[in-house]
Amino acid sequence: MVVTDGLTVYDQLKAAGFDHHSHVITTGGETARSELDHVHLVISLLKRWLGGPHQGAVTPSHLQAYLDEFAFRFNRRLSPHRGNLFYRLMQQAVNGRPPAVKALYASKLQPVGVA
Repeated sequence: MVVTDGLTVYDQLKAAGFDHHSHVITTGGETARSELDHVHLVISLLKRWLGGPHQGAVTPSHLQAYLDEFAFRFNRRLSPHRGNLFYRLMQQAVNGRPPAVKALYASKLQPVGVA
């Protein structure tokens, strides 16, 4: 199920097979506003985070890595053990295998439309 605001660009979701429910904020009253509060919070924080330290220099080939980092930070923003944030990040970096250099640039080498 996909819940969106009333933007007309989302009208194609039903045709694509999604269970689409739209809530127009201006006419939906307090119910719609409260249902989408968290969505607006996440989107505004993400936009501010990408525009701040990264200054809009996020490339499509690295976007997933930036989104993973944002999710990591967002999910731990209210943690009572925020001092462990750097420790956990380093622990994950050491335990995980880094991608090969060729894998980092593979998307630039492949023609568009080839998976």
